[in-house]
Amino acid sequence: MLNQKKFEMAYKRYSKNFVDGIKFEDVKDKYDASKSKIEKIVEQNDTEKDHILLINLNKIFSYYLSQWKHDVLISGENNPEGLKNMQKVVFYQCMGQDLYTIRYPEMILGYSFREVVITLVHFAMYGWEKEENILYDFVVHHFGGHLMDANEENRHIWFLLELYLQYRNKTIMGTNKQLHLAVTNSFKEAGQRCGSIPDDLDVYDEVLERWSTGDLQEIESLISTMSLYHSALASEIGQLGEFGEFRYGFYPFEILFLLHVRRKLGLPVPSQPDGLLMNTPEAKMVFGDPEPYPEWDPMLQKIDQFYRENYPEYIPNRHGELFQ
Repeated sequence: MLNQKKFEMAYKRYSKNFVDGIKFEDVKDKYDASKSKIEKIVEQNDTEKDHILLINLNKIFSYYLSQWKHDVLISGENNPEGLKNMQKVVFYQCMGQDLYTIRYPEMILGYSFREVVITLVHFAMYGWEKEENILYDFVVHHFGGHLMDANEENRHIWFLLELYLQYRNKTIMGTNKQLHLAVTNSFKEAGQRCGSIPDDLDVYDEVLERWSTGDLQEIESLISTMSLYHSALASEIGQLGEFGEFRYGFYPFEILFLLHVRRKLGLPVPSQPDGLLMNTPEAKMVFGDPEPYPEWDPMLQKIDQFYRENYPEYIPNRHGELFQ
């Protein structure tokens, strides 16, 4: 059962973290400091040190994370530009990392499997089909390897990925049903790490069985169960565990993606989901169909252009201009 008072206090801590904890001004200072490093490497065309460009993408990501929280969570504006730019950075982290598989095969990644799946489903929600397909191909190509370590513990990530695959009629490892179990079995046979992958998806198992129901009351009940599950875990904000971190803790993107998929397929959705979780400023963001691409961050654009000019094998070179 959800402890409502604990949940509300946790939400206050979540919001306050981006006012008194991670201050936008401090993050911007770090972003500005990375500019000189990026500009120097680009101006000198220094391919010996260009992995530093990839490392500095994290500073750009953090800047737009803070911008998103400032605009939406703190100010209550319907402005997802920061969120879109965060996920655009994740896309380019993947594209850039692909270049260093031989030179730096054990290089620490600036992204996680979780972050890539979240980005993939948001691209689907934004209607950015070209970029979505490129990212999906990257996931499939590197799945289970160093660049896409799928030893993932969060149940909602497996739910999102499986729902995405079923919605798009795609597969990973030849399946889009009970993917977490198929991956576990495959990894065990190959001697790969899989100890963090859950044996079951808890509430999401039933949702995956019934997500396409035409019964409005049934989907309302499923969404209510998902909301309670998320809310109870988010009440532990600041602790290790699912929905316990400050980046997305109270942003119910797994429910929003389910609603998006059902709308696109012409299935009934609740007119107004109940509860605080589904009525936060982040949950109530409205995306266009399609959502406009954000303006290019000047530093991200420099990095992309540098890689395009110096590396013919750079994945975006195969696809022409992106995000426009």
